[in-house]
Amino acid sequence: MQSFPDELDSVDVLEDWLSRPSETAVESLESVPGDVMVLGAGGKMGPTLSRMIKRALPDRRVIAVSRFSDQGLPERLRSQGIEVIAGDLLDSGFLSSLPECPNLYYLAGMKFGATGNEPLTWAMNAWLPGRVCERFPESRIVALSTGNVYGLTSSGGPGSGEADRLAPVGEYANSCLGRERVFQYFSECQGTPVILVRLNYANELRYGVVVDVAQKILGGQPVDLGMSWVNLLWQGDANAQIAAAISRTASPAAMVNVAGAPHIRVRQLCQQIAALAGVEARFEGEEYEDALLSDARRSRSWLGAPEVPLEVLLRWVVGWLKREGPTLGKPTKFENRAGNF
Repeated sequence: MQSFPDELDSVDVLEDWLSRPSETAVESLESVPGDVMVLGAGGKMGPTLSRMIKRALPDRRVIAVSRFSDQGLPERLRSQGIEVIAGDLLDSGFLSSLPECPNLYYLAGMKFGATGNEPLTWAMNAWLPGRVCERFPESRIVALSTGNVYGLTSSGGPGSGEADRLAPVGEYANSCLGRERVFQYFSECQGTPVILVRLNYANELRYGVVVDVAQKILGGQPVDLGMSWVNLLWQGDANAQIAAAISRTASPAAMVNVAGAPHIRVRQLCQQIAALAGVEARFEGEEYEDALLSDARRSRSWLGAPEVPLEVLLRWVVGWLKREGPTLGKPTKFENRAGNF
């Protein structure tokens, strides 16, 4: 049984843990030939996913593509053996200039700031996927989607499954369904092998539902119970499952939920965090017996089981925040039942 440290005490240690490939990820990546390119590699998950892929495939070319708003990130990626190409994927000239690559991870998209900036949200989430498919018609594509394409479902069941009816709420979720439909269209008409990965929710120590909740509890603020249940997954495990998905691409497009399981009541989550922190949790809002929940059984069968238990994630987050470790300052707004991000 794997052992875990009591705490992760630096960003370097954190990113090492976030980029450790699972055995399934290594086997899956080794099973497909050729270079790998990560589009949208400058976001929350892209840097450590790129590093994980390079650790799994040390002798292959791994290319990270992004606008790179973090000016120091390109050099950090280069120091890890990853090639960097900086530019705007919405620029058709830049997109056409990218090298041929048989394996793509599509992480480009927009969530935060979607409300009030709907045209850019739709361009990023629904128009750009078609341009990428036209540019790389024969590449395997792992396309990151979201569990927000589902509607609310009963907390008494396993959560929404991949074949369930979709009922996205809000502009962001609908634009993500648009992304899926465009990838599905090109997968069918071009034969492009695709897998759509519906993520719900990845957590690390600088960002995620657990950080949002723990910050409120440590700050003496009440936690909104409107979204009363939640799936929670260590981002390193999410990275590993996303990396492993490359061997499951298909035409027509396959799809898989990547999510924590079983889901947990938010009140219970808060009580566990409060006990670790030695404080009391406070609450506000009405509790409901339905929530945005995903059934993760297919991902465990296809992509391997998560390795970091929830109790370890909670301990790490509480320790990190009590030591005033850096955070990204991007609340997930998971408690929003109206889909406004």
